[in-house]
Amino acid sequence: MRISDYLGQAGGNLWKKKLRTFLTTAGVVIGIGALVAMFAFGQGIQRNITHQFQKLDLFNYVSVFPGGGPDRRVSSSDPDAAGSRRARRRRPGSRRIPDVNQPGPRLDAETLSRIRAIEGVEAAFPELRFPAQIRLGGKEQFTLVQVLPAALWQSGLVTLRAGTAYGSDEPNELVISDSLLHRLGVPDPETVPGREIEVATLTLDFSLTSLLRMAFSSGGQALPLARDRHAFTVVGVAGRMGFMGPLPLPSDVLIPPGAAARMRKLSLTSVWDLFRPSDGPAGYATVSVRVATPQDVQPVRDEIEALGFGTFALMDQLREMRIGFLIMDMFLIAVGMIGITVASLGIANTMVMSILERYREIGIMKAVGATDGDVQRIFLFESGSIGLLGGLVGLGLGWLVSLAINAVINTLMVRQGAPRMAYFSFPWWLCLGAIAFSILISLLAGVYPTRRAARVDPVVALRHD
Repeated sequence: MRISDYLGQAGGNLWKKKLRTFLTTAGVVIGIGALVAMFAFGQGIQRNITHQFQKLDLFNYVSVFPGGGPDRRVSSSDPDAAGSRRARRRRPGSRRIPDVNQPGPRLDAETLSRIRAIEGVEAAFPELRFPAQIRLGGKEQFTLVQVLPAALWQSGLVTLRAGTAYGSDEPNELVISDSLLHRLGVPDPETVPGREIEVATLTLDFSLTSLLRMAFSSGGQALPLARDRHAFTVVGVAGRMGFMGPLPLPSDVLIPPGAAARMRKLSLTSVWDLFRPSDGPAGYATVSVRVATPQDVQPVRDEIEALGFGTFALMDQLREMRIGFLIMDMFLIAVGMIGITVASLGIANTMVMSILERYREIGIMKAVGATDGDVQRIFLFESGSIGLLGGLVGLGLGWLVSLAINAVINTLMVRQGAPRMAYFSFPWWLCLGAIAFSILISLLAGVYPTRRAARVDPVVALRHD
């Protein structure tokens, strides 16, 4: 028999029992639809998270900090040290963080030049940030100010919505983000370039007047702090602050190094400052390195660590996130398999009933020359047809349900001020895999009934009423 003969006979037999076929196929449709919708939800969440990280260019950053280097030695005679050495033993894919309290190479301008010369490095700049109060048009906002050399504007990593970048490292000019302007009540960024803005920094004041004020202040002032006010001119408005480094700390103001050097300020540039010894080598606390592509992260890190510095990148966390995504997918698949299992039992039941009803017909086919393989293939084509139809309709059902749920979620989230996004994702491999999986499950469900049909004795079947 040809394949077309098997298909024609399978379709005819299923059509004779339309209600039973419809109910059995409906079970497959519901099972596949539920499985596809849940898996698409998991894929959508993964895609949105990864897309946001890529949009912020966080995977392209490596944070460099001083330390004793990746191969700091400990004494084997010291049990605590030996335990520490065993604890630091590198697992596959893990990174060893150097001890920042150990003397190491200096992270300074010379080192910065060597890092910039590494292949794959687009930009390298010290992480110099400090808190400040920004005043514009009578309104104030507290934010972080980041020092950015003028030469790095040539890389185009910061998108300007209005104005231009400052041309050198010396003038009292700055670039402000549109999000900070929004918080300051400025609706049109185009009107801001050229305006004067006040940047107020905090400084430590150990003068006698300040100490007396702190001692006798009824408000209980804890530190002798004073404000220094500096006038700047806004030259540009940034739509996206690309220089955020591997740690997503928002810096809403960018200023040149020369202007920053003239300002008195309190500066905690990095969390690594908390672990650096006070008598350690002078230099930058942290340097952010932007690489051309995420694939360049590992080679660049290896070269930087060979220089004796520690590194950190969100690419390490991406591996952990993928493990979490995999666990979530497995959970969703386990829930969806409940419906598939019920559907497969329905297919098996339908095929067994079909064999019992067509017992005499099977005997006639075998009497006229049909082999056991021919009988098996007829019933396998029937169960496979149910799986194909159920997979196609189930995929459509899952897609329609996801559209409805996505619309409801977006309606609720927009009311809370969140942007619209697609919470479900249907990659091509998911669509094809759902159909193939439906056919496979249907064929497996039909294995027992087909074997039972192939074992029918034609003599006994022809005597069957």
